[in-house]
Amino acid sequence: MPRAVHQFVPTYEPGAVGAHLAQVQRLLQDRGYESDVFTEHLHPSLEGRAQPFTHYGREVPARADDVLLYQSAIGSVVGDFVLNRPEPLVINHHNITPIEYFAAWEPDIIWGLQWGFQQLEALAPRTRLAIAVSEFNRADLAQLGYADTAVVPILLDPAELLSEPDPGVVARLATARAAGGAQWLFVGRVAPNKAQHDLVKAFALYRRVYDPAARLQIVGGPASASYWGALERFVRVLGLGEAVELAGPMSSGGLAAAYAHADVFVCLSEHEGFCVPLLEAMLAELPIVAYAAAAVPETLGDAGVLLAEKGPATVAAAVHRVMNDAALRAGLVAAGTARVFDFALDRTREQFMAALEPVLQ
Repeated sequence: MPRAVHQFVPTYEPGAVGAHLAQVQRLLQDRGYESDVFTEHLHPSLEGRAQPFTHYGREVPARADDVLLYQSAIGSVVGDFVLNRPEPLVINHHNITPIEYFAAWEPDIIWGLQWGFQQLEALAPRTRLAIAVSEFNRADLAQLGYADTAVVPILLDPAELLSEPDPGVVARLATARAAGGAQWLFVGRVAPNKAQHDLVKAFALYRRVYDPAARLQIVGGPASASYWGALERFVRVLGLGEAVELAGPMSSGGLAAAYAHADVFVCLSEHEGFCVPLLEAMLAELPIVAYAAAAVPETLGDAGVLLAEKGPATVAAAVHRVMNDAALRAGLVAAGTARVFDFALDRTREQFMAALEPVLQ
């Protein structure tokens, strides 16, 4: 059996992919394998947790029975590095956002996305196994020529998803709630594919028709500065300046406070490879209204209201019903609590090792 399963990732940073990578490393080490992380870009908060990818085969000896595990999400010189190595290769595919979402907003990002698609295709003949975090992602791999694939959900510890709420954020949100009105929440990068503009449209109609005191909080940093700016202008033009908060990225405590003080989680994203915030909302016992696109239905299961289309009137009416139908709301919360169990870490760890076992043998 191999003595080492080393992970390679373009950027190692806090977030869903970084948390997954850390859990995979812990799993491999628990099963007796050596497992280091190699990257091109390392976030300062993770100092000491990874090495430059160029160290592998030089400062860190490479052995013929090593297995290389590449966490794929965008084009990178790290992808080219593992492509040209002789050791057995496993791909863990987290999805790459289609180019058309960024073409009009952030042309500088397009080359990285295009590179990622080309690289993923080039890696197919060299890869022993490709693990996708959803069936939606596995379909991408099949189109690119991957023969041996498996689906294993992202490895996350639900107990670590939400920390203790930040008292300062709690106090601010509690003051806002005291004024009445429903509190909508969305968490995720502010990006064209996540369609926060559609969320603002639906929210504006909801305030006009159902609840003039409602508020919307969008938590997440910008993936595109131009899209963020357009979203800010859109909010102002609709006269929603005080009702919509573009909160940007928040600390774990701030995020926990946002979930704790929300009434409903609304996701109108058009492209998700998994969508971890859905699990966070379930853990926070928030009812979910979501557009049934990409991997969202797969992750959500029956733990939310899934919409086949996301016109503002449809979304607003769905949220209104969730806010006013106590039985429906209780059922959604209960379904979410049960659904999170499907992604329990002990389950996903076993699924990951079962998928990897043929390569390790």
